[in-house]
Amino acid sequence: MTSEIPPTLGLVLAGGLARRMGGGDKALIDIGGITILDRVLARLRPQCTSIVLNANGDASRFARFGLPVIADDIPNFAGPLAGILAGLDWAAKNARGADWVVSVPGDCPFLPRDLVALLHQARLESGSALACARSGDWRHPVVALWPVTLRADLRRALVEEDLRKIEIWTARHGVAVAEWTVEPIDPFFNVNTPEDHARASAIALHNSDA
Repeated sequence: MTSEIPPTLGLVLAGGLARRMGGGDKALIDIGGITILDRVLARLRPQCTSIVLNANGDASRFARFGLPVIADDIPNFAGPLAGILAGLDWAAKNARGADWVVSVPGDCPFLPRDLVALLHQARLESGSALACARSGDWRHPVVALWPVTLRADLRRALVEEDLRKIEIWTARHGVAVAEWTVEPIDPFFNVNTPEDHARASAIALHNSDA
């Protein structure tokens, strides 16, 4: 991470229910003999001051990764915004000096190595409070940069408004968009189904940088 990039905490969101994969943790699925979470961490660690994992349930299943595991404190699986809030709260209490959190899903094995740099660049150029990623025609609101200072506003939206849609909340504050190409690999390809798993395995087999 270069000195021009503000200290940024990495937040891996692994709290989903993985219904289309038959349940379980998508982050622990093997792609080419390496778990998706290992792949995510290999891409993210050089870009961040430290990394935490947002996951609900028994945290011991992630023990071998040596990461802090934080659960949602908004009940009933309130979606990714609840995980983002958990990360912002953790950063405020434990990551002094890191005023930014970058969130990524735990099911994206091919994340870009310039993710944090380009998200910060996009928000600085636009003057926006937030930034998210886009590849091709698809916007990825969960792959985003969040200022810790907005955590109280996010908690109000979740608790008092029962808000669940990321893009409704981010639109209130202004969100810049950082662009990536989808060739030769969409860096935000995510593993949602058994078919996606097969495709990701093929990508890893045939691409040396995957």
